Amino acid sequence: MTQTRRQFLKTTALTTAALGLASAAPAWAQSVDEDELLKPGPLGDKILGDEAAPVTIIEYASMTCGHCANFHKRTWPDLKKDYIETGKVRFIFREFPLDPVASAAFMLARCAPQEKYFDIVDIMFEEQRAWAFTDNPYQSLLDFSKQIGFTQESFEECLTNQGLLDAVNAVRERGANEFGVNSTPTFFINGEKHSGALSIEEMGKIIEENL
Repeated sequence: MTQTRRQFLKTTALTTAALGLASAAPAWAQSVDEDELLKPGPLGDKILGDEAAPVTIIEYASMTCGHCANFHKRTWPDLKKDYIETGKVRFIFREFPLDPVASAAFMLARCAPQEKYFDIVDIMFEEQRAWAFTDNPYQSLLDFSKQIGFTQESFEECLTNQGLLDAVNAVRERGANEFGVNSTPTFFINGEKHSGALSIEEMGKIIEENL
């Protein structure tokens, strides 16, 4: 029997061991079928940048992943400013939750107004320790959600949406089964796989090679 998101959140403690899956150092690169990779999941992709940009970066991330938070704090601002906003990179962000709390966070980001998605993801990574690493993640996530515009009613409605949960999980399962994603963050840069929280220097070098 499938549990609802609310039941998961109330009964499942945050599995901190799962958060150590990602390596801070980049692994060797692998390539995948780029045409298949670019096909969006059931919820559609969240995209920033020019559709005609010469470089496409796809990130698979978990909202409770410390390495992902570090990437979005340290590398993301420069990546966005120097490459996405200048038309060199199109950036696609995909859900790869490592635990039920990460799934819930992604669901909330999807339930928010569409134009706020990336802003909410940024805030969630910035404030990750305030809502993800607590003894009562359900209450912490509820409190956090109210700061970004949810009421208790809209929070509950979002997190008990089984169809939304299934769609988020489908993105993760496809990433794992078809593209070999097994840690977060994982990046595909023009179809080439790179694992780990890349620095702006590391990512910039790869981007420049593809321009």
